[in-house]
Amino acid sequence: MTIKVALAGAGAFGIKHLDGIKNIPDVEVISVIGRDLAKTQEVADKYGIKHVTTDLNESLAIAELDAVILCTPTQMHASQSIACLKAGKHVQVEIPLCDIYKDGQEVAALQKETGKVAMVGHTRRFNPSHQWVHKKIQAGEFNIQQMDVQTYFFRRTNMNALGQARSWTDHLLWHHAAHTVDLFAYQAGSPIVKANAIQGPIHPTLGIAMDMSIQLKAANGAICTLSLSFNNDGPLGTFFRYIGDTGTYIARYDDLVNGKEEKIDVSKVDVSMNGIELQDREFFAAIREGREPNSSVHQVLDCYRVLHDLEQQLNAG
Repeated sequence: MTIKVALAGAGAFGIKHLDGIKNIPDVEVISVIGRDLAKTQEVADKYGIKHVTTDLNESLAIAELDAVILCTPTQMHASQSIACLKAGKHVQVEIPLCDIYKDGQEVAALQKETGKVAMVGHTRRFNPSHQWVHKKIQAGEFNIQQMDVQTYFFRRTNMNALGQARSWTDHLLWHHAAHTVDLFAYQAGSPIVKANAIQGPIHPTLGIAMDMSIQLKAANGAICTLSLSFNNDGPLGTFFRYIGDTGTYIARYDDLVNGKEEKIDVSKVDVSMNGIELQDREFFAAIREGREPNSSVHQVLDCYRVLHDLEQQLNAG
């Protein structure tokens, strides 16, 4: 059976999903939804997708549609996830699930009600470098004592990953911190019981903090220090240092080294080195097998509780 999919949001991240799906058998993208019809049509033509629209509901009305992947602005994620589930479609939403915790809770409640697969794009769970560490933890060969994480971009104007102007504002807390908050709890195998945040000045036009520092503690005693910046004019991206009882590992994108900078081969960890493709493979496998996916709405929901608590703390000054 071919799973028929709609993709909402044909920007930088939507294209990453289209490239990943090309490598997955028995999956067909039959509809693409975008804000700008001409730009969306261009993407659809390139990938041979027949149906193009600016209205998600038009795609949801397609009878043979099975599933939707949402790569839309953060502020739309929860409401669009709800619309997909109400229409009887499986949904994978890019990170973050929400930027208001109770909206995320609503998505989780509706997933329970409908029984459809609802998954969030917490890509770090799927990157081979982090999977390698996870397998070591599961085998009882490594336990995290501390994670030290840096998420650095140079984004003093509102641009996306392709250097194009964005119609919405990205957010250090609800988007970029979400990756690490979830990964820390996932790798520690223990819920976060303590969280603290401070932030730098609010940008006069973007209206967001450009620098942030977060501390986390898991119930099992593991700790995490996360530094985030949109001001960093240097190596960009997220860099993870896992300090554990039997070693130290440093992940830079898909590269993994030990504390002595000796390279670890992670190419055989999974069927691909592309985290987005692996995430999509899990989504479609869960649909076929009628099971909960890794990174399901329920598994990642606690991350958004932590982000909510941190936001309250930051707002209180």
